[in-house]
Formats: sequence, C-alpha cells, structure tokens
Amino acid sequence: MVKEVTAEAKKCAFLSTPSVYFSLPKDSKLRSNSKVFDLDPRFKKDPGFVEYNFNEPSKIPKELHHQFDYVVIDPPFVVEKVLALYAQAAEMLLPEKKEGTHSGKILISTLVENAEMVKKLYGVAPCKFQPSIPKLVYQYNFYTNYAATQLGEKNPEIPDA
Repeated sequence: MVKEVTAEAKKCAFLSTPSVYFSLPKDSKLRSNSKVFDLDPRFKKDPGFVEYNFNEPSKIPKELHHQFDYVVIDPPFVVEKVLALYAQAAEMLLPEKKEGTHSGKILISTLVENAEMVKKLYGVAPCKFQPSIPKLVYQYNFYTNYAATQLGEKNPEIPDA
C-alpha cells in the first residue's frame, strides 16, 4: 500500500489510515505535503495531523478542500452508510470533479463483498493484490479508480479460490 501511494501521490489525504501515513519517511516530500485525518489524540503532535470524525465530513477544514491529488481510505466499519460518509470526505479533499468523475486518485480497503458498493460510491475497481490478514474471517481487497502500478500482482499468501 505504501509503495502504491509513494509511486502515485504528490499530496495525499490519509483518512483513518495512520499506519500508512506514519510508514512514510519523516523527511519525505510526500509526508510533508500530506495529512493524516484521524480521531486518535496520540497523533496530535504530528504536524500533518487533522482531527477527523468520519461521521462529520462537513467539519473538514475548508482550507483543505480540493487540496489533495490522492486519498487513502480504510474505514473502521464496512457498511454502506460509513462508506458513503468517506466518499463525501474524499470528494471534498480531491480536486473538483470533471465530467462526473474524480480527477484525483483513490485507494480504499474494504471487503470483497463490497465491490459493487464501492464501485458505485467511488468509481473504483478491485486490484489484483489482496492483503493477507490471517485472523480475519473475511477477505479484504484494495480498490482504486485508476490502474494501480504497485498492486497489480497476486499476493502469494492468498490461496486461489
């Protein structure tokens, strides 16, 4: 996921993805241009921290609207209402839509079963690479609204269906 973001983004909004944000090198241009949107007060000391409650996307500061070329999303709940709230946030943060589609890039992690829902909400398609999360019953997938360059190979840890 980090390789994909570093290959594709110049200025990224990390929505509920602090582990991805903090995996970027501290001195990287991408990290200094990016923001991590989260509720956890432990991250407040970081200059890229933006307090964010996914239930209230309208509270994203106006000065951050349409300021990012890339959004990474890992919602804490994978139900339609929550995914729709994250879609609102992504729309606020990415450049304004042109001809009905996002002009910025989106990378979202959610259940395989949510493929149609996230296609409708974000205009994304599944990536070939799937994360391996052994203790979870459900399989997650990464979805992008562009041809991912670093997530195009099958994960050998995931058995063929």
